[in-house]
Amino acid sequence: MAGRKLRLCFKGVAATVSVHDTAEPNRRDFLYIATGAVGAVGVAAVAWPFIDQMNPDAATLALAEIDVDISQVAEGQSITAKWRGKPVFIRQRTAKEVEEAKAVDLGSLKDPVARNANLPSDAEATDANRAAEGKEQWLVMIGVCTHLGCIPLGQSGPYDGWFCPCHGSAYDTAGRIRQGPAPENMAIPPFEFTTDTNIRIG
Repeated sequence: MAGRKLRLCFKGVAATVSVHDTAEPNRRDFLYIATGAVGAVGVAAVAWPFIDQMNPDAATLALAEIDVDISQVAEGQSITAKWRGKPVFIRQRTAKEVEEAKAVDLGSLKDPVARNANLPSDAEATDANRAAEGKEQWLVMIGVCTHLGCIPLGQSGPYDGWFCPCHGSAYDTAGRIRQGPAPENMAIPPFEFTTDTNIRIG
């Protein structure tokens, strides 16, 4: 509510009185409000392209989930898929590799945690917790050494699993770190068997 002051003079006595304007909003008030609204819309229109560019592009979203056909992977063979820019090792282990992994004393492991995105974060690094549920011969893991991000060589090293020649990290047949500077087991991504011959990663 706007206020105005008037100076009055009566018989030589001056006085100042306040007059309160109780009128409804006028045209000028409407113009102020309309200008502010148009300005706000303009700012939003200018800012939107900058906000929108921070969203992942279509190619990235497409790679968030991939399907891998494993119908041609025989026992003792591996393939490498690419998911989110990282290699994913998919191996159908031999019965001997599975038995070797099961026989490992968990107390001797450098990293006792499964590192399996499909299980609780504190799940133990047993072979069952590292392998695909119900398909223990299958191992699906991100093929990156947990030391400095190198890509280890498969079926090599002292534990017949994976070996990183850069700094000597050795993993067993379940992808668990056994010696060398790597601090953790190789990570297992979220995945599921959608059919007996197809794995969905992501």
